[in-house]
Amino acid sequence: MSRYPKGYRKPTDSCDGCLAWGDFSGRLCPACYMFGRGHATAVCDGCRRTQPLKWDYCRLCWCQARLSAQAAVGRLTAEADVRTRLNAVRHHQLFFMGMHHRNGSVPAPRRRGGRRGAPRKPSPAPAWRPNADCRQLPLFGQVPRDYGRLDPAHVDLGSPWLTWAKYLAHRLAEARGWGRNIRFAVNRGLALVLTGYVEGDVIRHSEIFTPLRARDLPVGHTVTVLREMGIFQDDSKSSFERWLAERLEGLASGIGAEAGHWTRVLRDGGPRSLPRQQGTVWLYLNRVRPALLEWSDRYDHLREVTRDDVLTYIKTLHGHQRHDQLVALRSLFAWAKRNGLIFRNPTSRIKVGQYQYGVLHPLVPAQVDRSVAAATTPATRLILALAAVHAARVAQIGTLMLDDVDLGNRRLTIAGRVRPLDDLTLKLLLDWLEHRRNRWPNTANLHLLINNQTATKTSRASNHWISASMRGQDATLERLRVDRQLEEALTHGPDPLHLAEVFGLDEKTAMRYADSARRLLERPVERL
Repeated sequence: MSRYPKGYRKPTDSCDGCLAWGDFSGRLCPACYMFGRGHATAVCDGCRRTQPLKWDYCRLCWCQARLSAQAAVGRLTAEADVRTRLNAVRHHQLFFMGMHHRNGSVPAPRRRGGRRGAPRKPSPAPAWRPNADCRQLPLFGQVPRDYGRLDPAHVDLGSPWLTWAKYLAHRLAEARGWGRNIRFAVNRGLALVLTGYVEGDVIRHSEIFTPLRARDLPVGHTVTVLREMGIFQDDSKSSFERWLAERLEGLASGIGAEAGHWTRVLRDGGPRSLPRQQGTVWLYLNRVRPALLEWSDRYDHLREVTRDDVLTYIKTLHGHQRHDQLVALRSLFAWAKRNGLIFRNPTSRIKVGQYQYGVLHPLVPAQVDRSVAAATTPATRLILALAAVHAARVAQIGTLMLDDVDLGNRRLTIAGRVRPLDDLTLKLLLDWLEHRRNRWPNTANLHLLINNQTATKTSRASNHWISASMRGQDATLERLRVDRQLEEALTHGPDPLHLAEVFGLDEKTAMRYADSARRLLERPVERL
């Protein structure tokens, strides 16, 4: 986390490592920051400062030795020649950040008629899975490997498994639009994990995750290549299981085991129940957890909880908290009774009551204008239009595919419902598609909305990224969606059937919007 407040711009300063003057965030320039990630910190033999060292000298001493070597011979020098001059460094010539180049005092001139820099490396030759020759079968099972202790200088670059892996990585990179930096990092990661690999071994996620992350190598892309090779095993613990173990902590052993089983049935479904959405599972367990914590002080199993315990607990709750927690408790005990874990359901005949929703009010123009002003990129403008014009949820926006857009017939399919494209949405959609084509021309991701993280994959953008631009505004994406549906009810009359047909709403939700519109039409809206 940055030590500067949000919106604060750090003034021009000197780097704590190389003393270069420039405009950068933090206390180190980018070059010293990357230099420190790959070298240990100790006392420099030249300037006697405590800095990250390479061959016992800090980056500032290396820069001065390189400058002295170039001044002596009048040309670029190799690293071996620079190392011979490190002991002779007695002063330091300070410089501006970005003007001291490793390979010379000025950038290399651009070549005529071609791309800048070195020529593109040729594509790797086609390679296939190495033949399984006759070999001695292992006497014992595969011993876990510690990839963190492997020196990158000792990797086996001539391994036939690595040759095959690089060819597969090249094909995946061409198909998914991986950039040069990703390709280079993936090849480094493959060289690390495939050193010493023999036929029959399995590379596990738990063994390679930490070593690859420590070297800033892409774990996901490397795993994609290993999966293609068929030698990877995902033994990582799912995020749901980690979350479940955290939420069940503090409960009695019997109560925790039964609550965990109930939560997994909610997520995966059962013989007589359909699976719920993950957000619903989270809400249900979070709602029953306070009651289970209280009962864990006295009981060991759910069968010991009585009706009086439930009544005593819900007397302390009011409003929507009582409604929500009682609904979750009824679900838990009904499941336990159905599976024979308890003798009697303590929540039976306890009325939940009808939840009284408040009247929905439309947004004022000033709130909408602030959200429109916050949408400054083609992606955020399109997201805003999908929520405010087509009443699309955040998850529905994230799952939109390129095939859902029919520009010729001006149609857009959202959650299986075909909607006509208005002029505003069509213009914003064309702007985004043009930006998408220029920014990621080689991407293989077929989702309509992509970003830097998903452009090299095939997965959808996260809900957090989609709603980030409107977070903190009065008119969030969810409120804009509600306002659009309320506007439809106010314009065309409070007809639940019309709302259900246009937006695909549930009957109860459509009746709620119709009731709010009816009340608003009966009395004028109070101006703020």
